Order: sequence, then C-alpha cells, then structure tokens
Amino acid sequence: MDDLGLRERKKRQTRLALSQAAIRLTVARGWESVTIEDIAAEADVSVRTFRNYFGGKAEAVAASQLDRGLRIAAELRERPAAEPLWTALTAVVRAQYATPPVAGPEPERDERWLSGLRAVLAVPAVQAEVQRANLLAQEELAAAIAERAGLGAAEVYPRLVAAVVGAGSSVAVAQWLRTDPLGSVVPVLDEVFEHIRAGLPVPAKGDA
Repeated sequence: MDDLGLRERKKRQTRLALSQAAIRLTVARGWESVTIEDIAAEADVSVRTFRNYFGGKAEAVAASQLDRGLRIAAELRERPAAEPLWTALTAVVRAQYATPPVAGPEPERDERWLSGLRAVLAVPAVQAEVQRANLLAQEELAAAIAERAGLGAAEVYPRLVAAVVGAGSSVAVAQWLRTDPLGSVVPVLDEVFEHIRAGLPVPAKGDA
C-alpha cells in the first residue's frame, strides 16, 4: 500500500512539474516558440513521459487549473462540518488562489510577464482546455458540496453552488488581470465572495 501511495505521489509530482514547466516557458517565450520537447526538458523527463500525461501543450497548461479545482473540493471535505458552507468555500478558494501556480521563486511580474500571460490565456486551445478543466473541477466540487449538505450530487443546489464558485473565481481572475495584475488576486476574490455571500444585492452608487 505504501509503495502504491509513493508511486501515485511521484506521478502527481511529475504531472505538476510538466504543467508548471509549460506555464513558465509559454509565458516567457510565447506560445508558438515552445515545443513539447522544450517542456519535457524543462521538467527533466522524456517526451514519451510527457505524452503519458498530456495530449499537448494546452492540456499541460490547463492541468494546474484542474488540480487547483480538485484541491478546492478536497479541502472543502476537510473543513469542520459545523462551519457555514460559504465560510468554508471562501476559505478554501482563497487559500488555493493565494498559492502561486508555479513552484519555486515567483517570476518577476512586469509588463512583459503580463503580456506573455495574457497571450497564453488567449490561445484558443488553452481556452478550450481551461474550460474543460473548470467543468471537471466543478463536478467534483458539486459532489463535495452535496456530501456536506447531505444531498445527492445530481441535485440542483450543489451543482448551482459549484457553478457560482467557478464563475466567481473566473470573474475575480479576469478583474485582477484588468486592474492589478502585478499584485495579488486574493483581495479581488474576497470582494467577489463578499458579494456572493450577501446574495448579490445591487451595490450603492460608488461602491461597485
């Protein structure tokens, strides 16, 4: 059992290393300038190993998004049962987005880095894979919410809440990229989830 656990951890580490390498390289060099061979070399694995995990660059880039979504669901399952649902959800989402998606020292966040990030996120193949990752993560989060609420995973409420969490997180990231991309996304997430928890009342003029 321990050997199985060790093998699984190593597989996850390799997958994460490949995804992080794909993000680092494509943001730094540009989408078209990075090959699968480059990513494999950056992660210190073979191209064959890369293909064991991912079908292409876009899937590798989006893998970190999927993993973050799955961690949110897993951590929700670990929160105290008596904690209000939206308090727990806000805490786990905040914690995951406070952690940089790329291991090691954070890249120098300047206009060049920002331009590279926006360019990668605008690639149609990346957008499609991110959407797919979000849907997969949303299904897992709905299951975790259903367990917590004592509902069936196919019922409307857990699926609706999971969709709202996903939409809110996406809005926060988009707003962050527009307004303060060299800072932290966490304050924007806090604002988004404050609106959600309040039931989305129309803000007073000047408060939006």
